[in-house]
Amino acid sequence: MYKFWTIFLVVFSPVFLYSQIKIDSLLDELDTTIDKCEFYHNKKETEINKLRSLLKLTSSNVQKYEIYEELFGEYRFYQSDSALSYARKSLKIASELKDLTKINTSKLNLASAMGTLGMYKEATDILNKIYIKSTPDIKGTYFGVCSSLYLSMSDYAATIQEKSDYLKLTKKYRDSSYNFYPTNSESFIIHRANKLFEEKRYDETLPLLENYFPKIKSSNPDKAVVAYLISLAYQFKKEYEQEKKWLIISAISDLQLEKKEYISLRSLAFVLYEEGDIARAYKYTKRTLEDALFCNARLRTFEISKMMPIINEAYQKQNDTNRRQLIVFLISASILSLFLMVVLFLLFKQMKTLSRAKQEISSANGQLMTLNNELHLFNEKLNETNNTLKEANLVKEIYIGRYMDQCSVYISKLDEYRRKLNVIVSSGKTAELVKVIKSKEFIEEELKDFYHNFDKTFLLLFPDFIEEFNSLLTDNEDIKLKPGELMNTELRIFALIRLGISDSVKIAEFLRYSLSTIYNYRTKLRNKALGPRDEFEANVMRIGTNK
Repeated sequence: MYKFWTIFLVVFSPVFLYSQIKIDSLLDELDTTIDKCEFYHNKKETEINKLRSLLKLTSSNVQKYEIYEELFGEYRFYQSDSALSYARKSLKIASELKDLTKINTSKLNLASAMGTLGMYKEATDILNKIYIKSTPDIKGTYFGVCSSLYLSMSDYAATIQEKSDYLKLTKKYRDSSYNFYPTNSESFIIHRANKLFEEKRYDETLPLLENYFPKIKSSNPDKAVVAYLISLAYQFKKEYEQEKKWLIISAISDLQLEKKEYISLRSLAFVLYEEGDIARAYKYTKRTLEDALFCNARLRTFEISKMMPIINEAYQKQNDTNRRQLIVFLISASILSLFLMVVLFLLFKQMKTLSRAKQEISSANGQLMTLNNELHLFNEKLNETNNTLKEANLVKEIYIGRYMDQCSVYISKLDEYRRKLNVIVSSGKTAELVKVIKSKEFIEEELKDFYHNFDKTFLLLFPDFIEEFNSLLTDNEDIKLKPGELMNTELRIFALIRLGISDSVKIAEFLRYSLSTIYNYRTKLRNKALGPRDEFEANVMRIGTNK
């Protein structure tokens, strides 16, 4: 038996070692890809700007429609709000062209973007109004969008019954879409794999996808999807090293194509967390959350928010453990140094009894050497401690730098404004200088950006604020926002009240309105209150508290 295990280890150890080396290499590539995020971001923006430039050069509605479709594709997994905007523009152009296929395609794009944004009711309303029989060429796409939408809704379902109903609809539409895709097309293979996956026929799923994977171009966003499906198959086969390998490949593809709405990196972070690689798990989860917020992918943000506190707590515990180990090391070193000094002192005393005269000379030299050695050891330990502190300070500087960057932007803008004034003064254009100084355009632009950032940040803290605020008003008195607005003046006033700023003077200063204007707004909205007017602002303060 012993001989058998010896032979087994000799034969298979190189295989296991090679597998681990390959995964470590892939993880290094993934880390490099994350570090080069700015490069991939700029590359993505360059492609988008090229398409925008083409829009300015064409007046043909057909060409505009095609460019809008390409822009939708660029934004689909990158920035959901922009994808939604271009889907609407495509629909408008398609309606003007009166092309039913283009109209229905645009509606499907619109529903898909709404699904990513969590606008499930709006998306289902659009899908229910499409008469798909009139455009049989896109039936597969129609059923595919329906399947994806109900799958997302199942993840948000509040009860087991609702989740089961949505999953049944998901399967129903997925099976329907499978019948309308051309054989051997990319969509056909992916849906075929999903069907085999549902039937737990993993041994058939893997060859289908692994043979097809090398044929997919690197620029195709579905390359990461296929890699993720392969990882799932290996997960259910309990081949966890292969699962991790394909999750890494999928994540690299997602990040290199600057996709912000994805699953693989989050799944990989959880796998690494379970393996004890807390630092990477924290790094990947943090990046995933940043991308989900950038894309405004509601479902992904919801999924990450459940996992982030667990990994963050483990990360903090690991840091605390490392800190405690450092303290123990320093204390041990100090005790050892003290013990060494005591031993040296006793040795010195013993030598002194042998020969006073000779001992005075030798002990002086010995003591000097020992003190130098102790000083050298202490300096080495001090350098190690300083290096550790430098690393900690570097982390703090990075976090502080993120906050200072916003200040730097404002300083740069002020310096640019100063230079502009200097140029005007130098050229002797007094009238233009007076005009520029009197102009409020600079201040208005900065205020516009400031209020936009305030709205965005506040709605991240209280995402349901507008809906809950409108519920406090009587029927037909809901606050309607203009296209592109996050909040208007009325909502900002009560957003400040929700944050604890109830003084009208302070609100007026913040929003740059007169005190009477603020008072009139508050009075006007209290008069529209659904309940007692005196309790209206108290009810506003309860928004987001689940009370």
